Amino acid sequence: MKYYIVDAFTDQLFGGNPAGVVLLGEEPFPSERLMTLVAAELRYSETAFVRRLSATEYHLRYFTPTAEVELCGHATIASFSLLYKLGLAEGRCLSHTLAGDLEVEAGERVLMQMSAPRIVKTIADIAPIYKALGIDGYIPSLPVQVAYTGLEDIMIPIQDVVALNALHPDMEAVAALTEKHKAVSFHCFALPTQTFKQSGNQTIVAHVRDFAPLYGIPEESATGTANAALTHYLSTLGVIPATGDFSFMQGEAMGRPSVVATRISADGTIYVGGTAAIVAKGEINC
Repeated sequence: MKYYIVDAFTDQLFGGNPAGVVLLGEEPFPSERLMTLVAAELRYSETAFVRRLSATEYHLRYFTPTAEVELCGHATIASFSLLYKLGLAEGRCLSHTLAGDLEVEAGERVLMQMSAPRIVKTIADIAPIYKALGIDGYIPSLPVQVAYTGLEDIMIPIQDVVALNALHPDMEAVAALTEKHKAVSFHCFALPTQTFKQSGNQTIVAHVRDFAPLYGIPEESATGTANAALTHYLSTLGVIPATGDFSFMQGEAMGRPSVVATRISADGTIYVGGTAAIVAKGEINC
């Protein structure tokens, strides 16, 4: 099996969020045990296994070092950017995932359709969540909610960017609470002092940090699905418009700054995307 290491949500090496990508060609998927072992060996938060069905149709499965997950945004961006750079995919493609069939636009910038967005629930008892993050007594002006665009993530407002970057979560408590609420991660965000802050040619809506220790990921430097869910969350609350293009800054506290682009189309469909850089490639002897 050929594997690649690809940094997603960046156009430079050693930035963004790294993912493993295993290209299977038209061969069937190996056993779940083997795919989990490969993901654990590569040691990235997610590894995508990509099976080619046709020139425009692919089947993707995603594994953390401990388990399979339904969808991973940054690993999808990494996979289709890789396929594009290798001349294996271009333009509109169909990606089969456990979260459903999703459209992906493969090119220099990859843009992927997310599952139909929804707010799963509002969490009333927020004190344990903020305590797990090392914050006591904070009452946010926005609700703490579980949002979904392929995976369920907990949207957690933080008072400002300084406080966000200073978080030192109790990972055992975070894991227990994400399991309790049937979510994948704590997706913590802070709105910049000036909403829609400009960073270069990007419009930054929020700075974010994502913690998913339940799935063996203490922190991610860029999270496609969770930022798509955050886009829906902020839109439903009127913080951002109902349609448009948005960007989220992530990974600053990890020294791997990433920009995750999202889009809400006129029909409410949410897309997430970005660029990617190939770091390395090799062969798995199994």
